Amino acid sequence: MNAGDGPLSYLQNSSYQGGTLDVARLAIEEEIETKLEFSSEQTSICIADFGCSTGNNSFPAMHTIIEAIKRKHEFSYLKTLEFYVFFNDVAANDFNTLFRSLPPSRSYGVAAVPGDFHRRLLPPSSLHFAYASWSLHWLTEAPEAAADSGTPAWNGGEIVYTRERKEVCDAYLDQFGKDVVSFLKSRVVEMVDGGLIALLLPGAPAAWDPEKEYTMVSLVEPLRSSLVDMAMQGRVSEAKIDSFNIPYYFPTLRQLMEIIERNPSFTVEKIETINATGNYTFPSIHARIAFFRAAHEGMLAHHFGGEIIDDLFDQYEKKLGASPILKNVENDKTLVILAILKKNIRP
Repeated sequence: MNAGDGPLSYLQNSSYQGGTLDVARLAIEEEIETKLEFSSEQTSICIADFGCSTGNNSFPAMHTIIEAIKRKHEFSYLKTLEFYVFFNDVAANDFNTLFRSLPPSRSYGVAAVPGDFHRRLLPPSSLHFAYASWSLHWLTEAPEAAADSGTPAWNGGEIVYTRERKEVCDAYLDQFGKDVVSFLKSRVVEMVDGGLIALLLPGAPAAWDPEKEYTMVSLVEPLRSSLVDMAMQGRVSEAKIDSFNIPYYFPTLRQLMEIIERNPSFTVEKIETINATGNYTFPSIHARIAFFRAAHEGMLAHHFGGEIIDDLFDQYEKKLGASPILKNVENDKTLVILAILKKNIRP
């Protein structure tokens, strides 16, 4: 993600995701009220945001979780609980911007926990509530099948047209499954019995009509087309394009459910899809491009070189604006999957 707080930063261009929390807030609050459990001797509550980025969407989520726990125990012996929040992201994340942006009136202590959330990061039985929003769809690596195929695997959830394409898509799903299993395996050790995990991640419907509709998956195709145009101009090599594979996967609800169920230490308390349309409406095509650039510029510049980035996104914006399907937000069938899991109480 682009660091800092400038016009091209992720901080300035990711606020639309707050609409997803607005829709999911009631479900999270209800699950905390009815399902969250911890010891009567508890004096502090620990919460972690796995994939916090620079905090723009993390802070409202942490406030929602903490206030829900406070209301649950407002009149109980736990009313003097102390709260601590662990902000996790990769080591290269811009934690400086996150800490500069912390709400001054917050009611919790904070700590940064840099590292890969697919492995252990926190002490055993220390975590009461885990939260991961728009982070679990990022893969630890693009699968080998994508590199071996010689065909750009722009996203594992895209519509399949050929056998080779299907093999690549299956490889992306397999990698996504391995990563989610690793994430949950690590949280099993870190979480207290009766603790909750809330997952929010972009997903794809089981089917949609690409002649009339699109999802976030579809927005990658115009980027590929823009790179191909630049290759024809001699500015990018075709070999570079063939070797570039974006490492994320947008699952269907059924796919995610089947993967979660591989871990018997968690019970799925709630899993549902949220229609994202209207909850992250961009005011313009330019605003949509700014968000996409904030999330992808780093990997594109690393692979293709930073000198092409401005022209690449100019061309990308023109292609989106020229598409009657992609420029109309009412055609967007992107889904957000909400899953709330409970750590089973050991006998």
